[in-house]
Amino acid sequence: MDTILLITILVVMFALVFDFINGFHDTANAIATSVSTRALRPRTAVYMAAVMNFIGAITFVGVAKALTKDIVDPFSLNSFDGDITGSVVILAALLSAITWNLVTWYFGIPSSSSHTLIGSVAGAAIAAAGFDVLNYSGFIKIIQALIFSPLLAFAGGFLMMSLFKVLFKDMNLYRTNKGFRTMQIGTAALQSFTHGTNDAQKAMGIITLALIAGGLHHTDDIPFWVRFTAACAMGLGTSVGGYKIIKTVGGKIMKIRPVNGVAADLASASIIFGATLIHLPVSTTHVISSSIMGVGTAHRVKGVKWGMARKIITTWVITMPISAVMAAAIYFILSLFF
Repeated sequence: MDTILLITILVVMFALVFDFINGFHDTANAIATSVSTRALRPRTAVYMAAVMNFIGAITFVGVAKALTKDIVDPFSLNSFDGDITGSVVILAALLSAITWNLVTWYFGIPSSSSHTLIGSVAGAAIAAAGFDVLNYSGFIKIIQALIFSPLLAFAGGFLMMSLFKVLFKDMNLYRTNKGFRTMQIGTAALQSFTHGTNDAQKAMGIITLALIAGGLHHTDDIPFWVRFTAACAMGLGTSVGGYKIIKTVGGKIMKIRPVNGVAADLASASIIFGATLIHLPVSTTHVISSSIMGVGTAHRVKGVKWGMARKIITTWVITMPISAVMAAAIYFILSLFF
């Protein structure tokens, strides 16, 4: 079998594995609040999230196109040191991203699949061709989106919870909680849908990047089979569930009540879907965790478990550089064999 074709097949396989892992790694992002308040049973929430993730993933392609061309120029990948190098770069990036996702999932830390994938692609590409290979305008735009979206989510959660406190201050607490618990079913579904519209597209972009690097595709349009298989992988991964991270997001940041859950879901879903509409990849992990912190701050600052919040933020900060270094190391190892 031709070496480029072999590596491209491996890239497609590992990209779908990444999407599958992303599904169960980030399941908690969409359903943790509804599970922690018992609005939904864990298994029911996971299955609902799987369906909504699939629908969201198959519906949009803008983020996938952005990832295809905004980190590195896909049409320059196959000109590094011969056609094979670009494909090896992408394979190394995927192996790095999968490794970091599994490590953080094992320890129950809600790290960003977006950060690790983007850092890994950049690290492997730099290892192959130096810093000039980066598409700096697109790369900086992506980094800005990843930095500012959690800040917007924190502010959105704070404002949403502050609004709810004003609107429902005179209502019976029991009835309010009961109503919000029912509402959480809808907001969890919306959250899962927006997660699919943004996160699943990252694997689509990487597969398309690999097809271009291998000379098997000649535009940045996302083939339908790529969209369908990536959406299926995300949905299947979500159906497995990520109960360790659900426990962290759903209870270790703050004690979540139904009204808090609805406020956090609405704020974060708005940010994620807004980013999808303008074709920017954001971290659903960052956005949802930040919106929960914002809600908790509006409710009662001391109610937020800032020790866990610091742990999560530290993981956010270190994920991209660690992933870049890992991807570079993996690239050098792979280059010995290909």
